[in-house]
Amino acid sequence: MRIAVYAGSFDPVTSGHLDVIEKARALADTLHVVVAMNPEKTGSFSVEERVALLQACVPPSVVVTSTPGLVIDYARSVGARWLVRGVRSVTDAEAELRLASLNATLAPELTTVFVNADPARAEVSSSRLKELAREGADLSAWCHPVVAAALHEHQRRQRPRDPGSLATPVR
Repeated sequence: MRIAVYAGSFDPVTSGHLDVIEKARALADTLHVVVAMNPEKTGSFSVEERVALLQACVPPSVVVTSTPGLVIDYARSVGARWLVRGVRSVTDAEAELRLASLNATLAPELTTVFVNADPARAEVSSSRLKELAREGADLSAWCHPVVAAALHEHQRRQRPRDPGSLATPVR
């Protein structure tokens, strides 16, 4: 059985991520999409929320989970042979090649497969998607409707209340 693992922070999942997932499904019998916890990043969504958003966006045949540890350890635990990495640009490629080299040293039994995201779907990163949501933009071109709704709700909760609404009425 061909098992692949595609890991990322997915904070939140974008159309570019979904394009990579769609392409990776064709390469493996089983695809695991893993929300990896990066201690150097503070997420807008909890790990549980990111997993739930992914589950709402991908077919039920895709395994969606999270891991607090190294992705290579997760991949080994499920018997994966491939690590899938999405590439949007030359900058991504450089960083992904460094990560692939490190993973090859730590886990030589795993092969990294690079999947390019459709440029039309990959132009917006998760960070830019959050910026667009803060601006109240229409997000439909860059993410699943479930993600757009979650981003707009997240932004609504983050906005400070109008200080005038908290004032004591004058009598």
